Amino acid sequence: EKRELAHENQRLRLQLRDQSAIPTIVGKTARMQEIFGLVRQIAPTRANILITGESGTGKELIARAIHNLSDRRDAAFVAVNCGAIPENLLESELFGHVKGSFTGASANKPGLFEVASGGTIFLDEIGDMDLSLQVKVLRAIQQRAFQRVGGTSEVHVDVRIVCSTNRRLEQEVREGRFREDLFYRLNVIEISLPPLRERVEDLPQLIHHFMEKFSLELGKDVRELEPEVLPALEAYAFPGNVRELENVVERAVTLARTSRIRLECLPES
Repeated sequence: EKRELAHENQRLRLQLRDQSAIPTIVGKTARMQEIFGLVRQIAPTRANILITGESGTGKELIARAIHNLSDRRDAAFVAVNCGAIPENLLESELFGHVKGSFTGASANKPGLFEVASGGTIFLDEIGDMDLSLQVKVLRAIQQRAFQRVGGTSEVHVDVRIVCSTNRRLEQEVREGRFREDLFYRLNVIEISLPPLRERVEDLPQLIHHFMEKFSLELGKDVRELEPEVLPALEAYAFPGNVRELENVVERAVTLARTSRIRLECLPES
């Protein structure tokens, strides 16, 4: 059983380490430069990090940058979207399970905390996690140990915790939807990412970055904007933030018939 778990753990580690490097993080505004400086300062430490901001602001990119600048860079970076995994499966995903522990558990499986040992686990949208599981995550963080679902032995791990949320966790704590003790355990250092509408000065650099990216991917040579395109983009609020801008530029590069993006290449909105 131990050999089987160790083999599966190693397979998952190699799979995660083979993932491509993080994309470039773009931003020249004073706020973004301040964030980049903080990332460089805290990356070599063991401190738990809470990254806050609206959806699409680049929270996972910042988490990956922290990992890549740390002494854990050669180990796994494991990202877990806490809001995308059903509650009844999330505990097994995080902590693993033993064969026969529940219907469908046909083999032993290491959890993602175990796979990330020596590296970093990124708990994305942790504000969506059920209260009952928050207790077990708190214990795993405090004791650096846990039990697999259906198991009896302790599994010890050395893992750095980076979390993110688009919720106001202080308010979630006041309203009883998030544990106060877990909040303070996670919020050793907070990085607050601004929405794109508050960093409009970064738009030209971001657009150029995405034009280069999608020109390369699509085998095109789209390098410039028609004069009316940038004002149209600057006037838009981008509720989906940088992720939405990336999708807009991908669409525009795809539809462009020359090396310049025209206004009609943009979505109607």
